Amino acid sequence: MAAEALDQLIRLLAKLPGLGPRSARRAALFLLRHREGLMVQLAGALRAAAAEVHPCSLCGNLDGADPCRICTDPRRTSDQILVVEDVDDLWAMERGGLFRGRYHVLGGTLSALAGIGPEDLGIERLLGRIERDGVAEVVLATGVTVDGQTTAHYVAERIARLAERDHPVRVTRLAHGLPVGGELNYLDEGTLDAAFRARQPLA
Repeated sequence: MAAEALDQLIRLLAKLPGLGPRSARRAALFLLRHREGLMVQLAGALRAAAAEVHPCSLCGNLDGADPCRICTDPRRTSDQILVVEDVDDLWAMERGGLFRGRYHVLGGTLSALAGIGPEDLGIERLLGRIERDGVAEVVLATGVTVDGQTTAHYVAERIARLAERDHPVRVTRLAHGLPVGGELNYLDEGTLDAAFRARQPLA
């Protein structure tokens, strides 16, 4: 049974990003050597996170409260929304303290190969927020990948159609500083700062 438990631990660790079978074995050994100081605490933290952390019903951020602390922060402006692919992109922007508006997490990008269409992303929820909150600017911060660019253009077109019916909405896109093929969660704060400050209207 002990061998089965260890094998199961290694298999589960190997599913984590950046960990293959060899790295998972090393991590399992490290945890077992630090059983009381780390392993037991980690198990407790995992149980607590699984029970208490959920996506925010407004923006999609992960938090223990719903709406999340960013959405309920009165110091943040509600007329500007920054749209990101995933939560780690939101966290990357927050680390640099670059943006003081609200966020919207799409939950991925459009991808014909992966079978991900508009209905699989939080685009309708975004459009609802724009109408409800009187948003003046939407900053598209999807990755500079083929899927990221496709998603940005699709979202911009949907917002343009919405703006024709109601009020004008300025749509901008992060520009300088983002390498082609790059993703926000791998960039340093300086690069993100330059990209955010140089955002441009999306034609």
